Amino acid sequence: MLSASAADWIGRIRRQGLTWVLAASFVLLQYPLWLGEGGWLKVREYAHKIETQQALNQRLQSRNAGVLAELGDLKQGRDAIEERARNELGMIAPDEWFVRVVSDHSVQSGKTHE
Repeated sequence: MLSASAADWIGRIRRQGLTWVLAASFVLLQYPLWLGEGGWLKVREYAHKIETQQALNQRLQSRNAGVLAELGDLKQGRDAIEERARNELGMIAPDEWFVRVVSDHSVQSGKTHE
């Protein structure tokens, strides 16, 4: 027969054992929620990747819209082609004059070539 203190001690061990078993099962159930394949951390990581990709897509869409507008201008008229040739290639039409303006600062410092 067990004494009262021994019975108390065995009862306490059983209660603590049950507490530890419940705590361990709680931790094991939480693992997939936080760290598993579809867990909270993965969802946040994927949400960040989606936001980054959407920002990149928005920038590319606005760039593509600009390119399409420029393409439409180039297909429709000669004015856009002429403007681009003037700005990028320095085109001068046969009936135009080319005038070069030299600032006083560059003349005084001796940067002009004669």
